[in-house]
Amino acid sequence: MFGFVLRRVGQTVVVLFTVSLIIFALMRLIPGDPVLIMLGDEFTDEAYRQLRAKLGLDRSGATQYLIWIGNVLLGDFGYSYLNHEKVSVLLYDAFLPTLSLVIATFIVGILIAIPSGIVAAMRKDSPWDYGSMGFAILVYSMPSFWKGIILIWVFSVHLRWFPAMGYVHPWADFWEAMWKLVLPAVTLGTFFSGLVARMIRSSLLEVLDQDYIKAARAKGVRQLALVYKHALSNALIPVVTVIGLQFGTLLGGAVLTETVFNIPGMGRLTVSAILIRDYQVVQGAILVGVFFVVLVNLIVDITYAFLNPKIRVT
Repeated sequence: MFGFVLRRVGQTVVVLFTVSLIIFALMRLIPGDPVLIMLGDEFTDEAYRQLRAKLGLDRSGATQYLIWIGNVLLGDFGYSYLNHEKVSVLLYDAFLPTLSLVIATFIVGILIAIPSGIVAAMRKDSPWDYGSMGFAILVYSMPSFWKGIILIWVFSVHLRWFPAMGYVHPWADFWEAMWKLVLPAVTLGTFFSGLVARMIRSSLLEVLDQDYIKAARAKGVRQLALVYKHALSNALIPVVTVIGLQFGTLLGGAVLTETVFNIPGMGRLTVSAILIRDYQVVQGAILVGVFFVVLVNLIVDITYAFLNPKIRVT
């Protein structure tokens, strides 16, 4: 088991190093000069050269990368001269709202996906099955930004049940924070639940067709006990992998959701930084996002190895 974990950690380090190279290179290929954006319309050549030297843009690309990655390893993501703040502070302030949204999304998605997937498998080819899977396909195929606008129109504008947009830190006012997260979490959570519910149904049906399940059924074990005591634990093994893979999708979907609901998270920070060519912020935001995606997938791999010891030798 230790060797398996060590290999996965090594792969994680290689992935992060490769991603950092790609991020750094792509930012330099984007048209536009951040120095021109900072100086405005009127400036002298001397001011231009001084600012480029101050930002370190007059050095070679390899030197810039080595300096940046060395500082990142020390926890220093640089300084945003356009936002007049340390990048680490900006990332910290933006990551907490995104983390709150993702956690709420996972809770909503799991609460919807597991019951609907189990019911669909237990009632195969029944109206319950068609209804739950039809709902799963519908919410999974709907664009998150459009779904969010519809939810605002129905539950905020007409019914006035929930606030339309905004964000409050949980430690400032916990219940208000949860209340404001309901619509964004439902927007992303229903998308997440659509895929997971279908995975649970297909995986559970496959397990229920196994010989040991048929033997237990022949011995008179009730259907409910058969599912929860014998089949569900095995059926959830591939679902765990899908949930881990969906973490990255949720972070990507959070960009549009944060924009619709005016949540000051990582998505909005990254988009605004790209528009003004704030290299340090973009590089830091994407690297932090990739780090957590890779970390979650590493945890999923280790969890999968505990659930299924056969893969520890691969």
